[in-house]
Amino acid sequence: MTEPPHVDSELATRLRLAVGRLARRIRLATNDIPPLQLSALATLDKHGPLRSGELAAREAVTAPTMTRVLSSLAERGLVTRQPDPTDARSVRVSLSPAGVETLARIRSERTALLGARVARLTDEQRAALVAALPALESLVEEDA
Repeated sequence: MTEPPHVDSELATRLRLAVGRLARRIRLATNDIPPLQLSALATLDKHGPLRSGELAAREAVTAPTMTRVLSSLAERGLVTRQPDPTDARSVRVSLSPAGVETLARIRSERTALLGARVARLTDEQRAALVAALPALESLVEEDA
């Protein structure tokens, strides 16, 4: 697959490596919950109670995989299941108070870790990051 002529390959490569390595370091420093489980918690936090199938679709995994993820989270007391008020055959999964607390703790730890790394930068480097934030944020927006 060839890239469009306007793509700066070196920029894309350096950005991929830097973002990937930084994300990995942050993730490894706070790895008490596997990535898919943490992502499921974050999705439940953002979208509220969901059926398992809805959560599986949002996480782009199979229903059996999500069932295993939710079982692990339930065993840890991080999610709760309640009957779906619109469908007696279904349950809706939501964050438990412990899940809310765990997610907040991990987010806080990750922000502190990144904050410590940012603090090591020069004033000019921090200003460059501030200036680059709108472009970086646009990279993670969904394609229209």
